[in-house]
Amino acid sequence: MARSNKPIVWGPFAAGGTLTAFLTPALVALTLLAGLGHVPDVLAYERLHAIAAHWLGKVALITVIFLSLWSVAHRLRITLYDLGVRADRGVAVAVYSAAGLASIAAAVFLFRL
Repeated sequence: MARSNKPIVWGPFAAGGTLTAFLTPALVALTLLAGLGHVPDVLAYERLHAIAAHWLGKVALITVIFLSLWSVAHRLRITLYDLGVRADRGVAVAVYSAAGLASIAAAVFLFRL
């Protein structure tokens, strides 16, 4: 039986999709509250900056960003295939490379804090 690389692709996709599904509604609600001027003291700029500046906060943020971008890239790849784009290898290289480069850009930005 031939070995498949599908678990390598599907693992981060599932993790990213699950993580995004849980975090997105919370982020929308917090953004709405902030837009209305009701920012809890816990979410003040100074506290969030301190979290992002700590090494553990950076690792957590990079992990969330990478998994979310990987999930989007995989979903886009499958959607393009369903829409009739049959150059799957080229699409896969393009979307996963974009997710990887965006993750690296986020990591560089975070490590400059």
